[in-house]
Amino acid sequence: MPFRADHVGSLLRSKKLADARAMRQTNRIPTAEFKAIEEAEIRTVIRKQEDAGLKVVTDGEFPRAWWHFDFNAALTGAELYDTGTGIQFKGVQTKSEGVRVVGKLDFPSDHPFLAQFKFIAANTKVMPKITIPAPPVLHFRSGRAGVSTSAYSDMGEFFSDLGKTYRKAVKTFYDAGCRYLQMDDTVWAYLCSPEQLAKAKERGEDVERLPHVYADVINYALAEKPADMTVTTHVCRGNFRSTWISSGGYEPVAEILFGKVNYDGYFLEYDTDRAGGFEPLRFVPKGKKRVVLGLVTSKSGTLEEPGDIKRRIEEATKYAALDQLCLSPQCGFASTEEGNVLAEDEQWAKLGMVVKIADEVWGGR
Repeated sequence: MPFRADHVGSLLRSKKLADARAMRQTNRIPTAEFKAIEEAEIRTVIRKQEDAGLKVVTDGEFPRAWWHFDFNAALTGAELYDTGTGIQFKGVQTKSEGVRVVGKLDFPSDHPFLAQFKFIAANTKVMPKITIPAPPVLHFRSGRAGVSTSAYSDMGEFFSDLGKTYRKAVKTFYDAGCRYLQMDDTVWAYLCSPEQLAKAKERGEDVERLPHVYADVINYALAEKPADMTVTTHVCRGNFRSTWISSGGYEPVAEILFGKVNYDGYFLEYDTDRAGGFEPLRFVPKGKKRVVLGLVTSKSGTLEEPGDIKRRIEEATKYAALDQLCLSPQCGFASTEEGNVLAEDEQWAKLGMVVKIADEVWGGR
């Protein structure tokens, strides 16, 4: 793992699920009725992934509103709050919600994502995968302002507890049967963006030091990972209603991210020129890790030409061996419950094409 044909995780919410969630939020149906609908829709989307030929499935992130806030807000010591303004994407803003740290961090034994993973595992014939935000996501956007000084007067103690919290999370997911965990991360892409780096500097961050801090936290979290558990990361430049936040190739962080952070694999966005070239892949250790090339966009329904995708895979082999490469869409199809601007049948056509191309390139391995 990752598989030759893989996917980032989130899928377009079905109309039935979206309608049911709207009714629950206005108290027009009881929680139990909503839960039954949600579970039925997750079973359906799992079947659809299997029918598409994928050897790995998620729950489409159907129980979530956000790819990251739902997980982080359920950590001990963190809370969801009204920020007063949404996250600014290109031409559109999200809901005005965020997560802040208000107490000592810990991973609770009843974190809701554990039950979500168990439900996926109980309802699939293939490999179940759960996606969670990576440790840096809890820090970068808000920085010091997002961490209570009464809880953490010293940010070194915060990062230490962040690493401990994630190490506990990795172990707890493993004990629940998880063998494929993915940590989604916008931060490494932000560290490649001059615009985002300038904003971080304005917040008082030492942007030269941050990559090393984040690498240490992630490596601490993974230090006791069992050998039969795969932990990957997806590096994202933002994904909301088919828009984005950052631009910039991976070169500024490639040596640290690929060579020194102990992930087993990397889902990388390569669907537009905003991602730069494949040259940074030269830092991927030979034979040790897999890189999932996100060459198929999730931001529009237009189906790529398979020949073009194959040519780009071949181009990537100038910097990383074909045996270390895989294929996927560049991001999820619905990083938030609103979803990207494409139809469900277009989503499934793209996933089916990923499987077909992977079978042709890697011989079905």
